This record gives sequence, structure tokens and C-alpha cells, in this order.
Amino acid sequence: MTLHRGITMKRLSFLLLVLFMPLLPSLCLSEEGKAPFAAAIGPDGLQHVEVAGGSYYFKPERIIVRVNAPVELKLRNESSVTPHDFILKAPEAGIDISVTLRGEPTVLYFTMKKTGVYTFYCGRRFLFFKSHRNRGMEGTIEVVE
Repeated sequence: MTLHRGITMKRLSFLLLVLFMPLLPSLCLSEEGKAPFAAAIGPDGLQHVEVAGGSYYFKPERIIVRVNAPVELKLRNESSVTPHDFILKAPEAGIDISVTLRGEPTVLYFTMKKTGVYTFYCGRRFLFFKSHRNRGMEGTIEVVE
């Protein structure tokens, strides 16, 4: 069936799928990633935290860690198509992280030196669209005593 000027229903369906496919994971994200994750200090003395990033989300998006206790942070990209990164700038707490998320986990080690709430986010942006951060791809690390 031809709709207008040679555009078939198949072509229109394909075009819509390509345009809206990146939005599907964020529309289907459950409350699972919304619950805060409180890192416990393991037998190795590290606070183990795993963060997955996907199409406009981080799981978990709220993380609670202890001040002056080392953190092992494993980061990975759940999206196979869209590139994402993880940025956490908190110079007052001794942190300056900016890494590209990959399918295989990237492991970082750091120690938060000051209590407070610090925002992490994805700084990616595609052409004239909103940045990933403006689409909701951000979260917080709360550092407690």
C-alpha cells in the first residue's frame, strides 16, 4: 500500500522503528533501578557497587556509600546501540571521573573524602536532540558517615 509519494507502509513502519527504538528501554524501565542501593563494606574492605547504564537511565540511580571507605565501582553499558558515559565531578570529595561505558565492565576504585550528595550523569548528546542527562540519565551518590 502506497501512502504518499512512494512511501509504503513497510518503509513508514521501518522509519518509525528506527526513530523510536532508542526510547523503548527508558519507557519500559521498572521501579527496579529507582530503589536506593546502600553499599556494604565487604570482607575485602571495599564497598562494591555495580552500575548499568542504558537508554537514558542508570541502575541504580541512587547509591549510598560510606565516607573514607574505598569503593569498587563496576560500570557497564546495557545498550548495544547507543553510546553512554559516566561522569562524576566532585573535587571537594576528591573525585573526578569521566569514562565511556562499554559492554564489558569497567572497574574503578576511589574513596569519597567528604559527606554529601553528588550527581553523576551521562554527558552524551546526539546532534540537535536533548543531552542524555536532560533526558533523565543521571543519578546520585550519597556519602554518609
